[in-house]
Amino acid sequence: MRVAVFDLDGTLTRHDTLWPYLCAWQRSHPSPGFWPGVAFASARWLLHRDHGRLKSRLIRIAMGGTRREDVAAHTQRFVEALGAADLCPGALAAIERHRAAGDRLVLLSASVDLYVPAIARRFGFDEAVCTEIAWSGDRLDGALASPNRRAGEKLRCVLDLRARFPGTAFTAYGNARTDFDHFEAVDEAVLVNAGPRLRRQALRRGYRTADWRNKPPPAAVQSA
Repeated sequence: MRVAVFDLDGTLTRHDTLWPYLCAWQRSHPSPGFWPGVAFASARWLLHRDHGRLKSRLIRIAMGGTRREDVAAHTQRFVEALGAADLCPGALAAIERHRAAGDRLVLLSASVDLYVPAIARRFGFDEAVCTEIAWSGDRLDGALASPNRRAGEKLRCVLDLRARFPGTAFTAYGNARTDFDHFEAVDEAVLVNAGPRLRRQALRRGYRTADWRNKPPPAAVQSA
């Protein structure tokens, strides 16, 4: 058995997932304070450049105080609506190859547990590791309940996985420069969907590269 670790945004999907998730909520639950709040949070981000803090603020602006059952219903609609325009066919093919080989599939993402575990279930992952969001009783708080699972934090998560599966070979897939941190802790690293400059950096480090955006997916993994 091999452990295959997949990034989400830009790797399994063609784009970020948090912003579409929040915008979909705003369309169905319009709030006059949403766009002014987003503008203020974005301006603050330019000062501190803290991705986790921005993530928390956007969630609180869009969905803070929402009941758990309403968040769950929105998540189900959002995940079920992911289609060809959102997903990278090559990623679906890679998932199927690993599943057919009997490998353990892990979805590792800086995106949040409001929907990442649901995406993992849809595509047949064995587990999801992602940024956790706090609740206040039955209401969504929106604060981060874990570190933001990006860059060095992804490395820590991969090292935890390696401790759980000693002696097992690991493959990791990601699309960003920040994924190089945890690439260093696996046996095989593959950079996907990146531009020429980042591909050159990856090749110098001994990572493979691939473009997953245009390959036809096997039908079996459209919804596992």
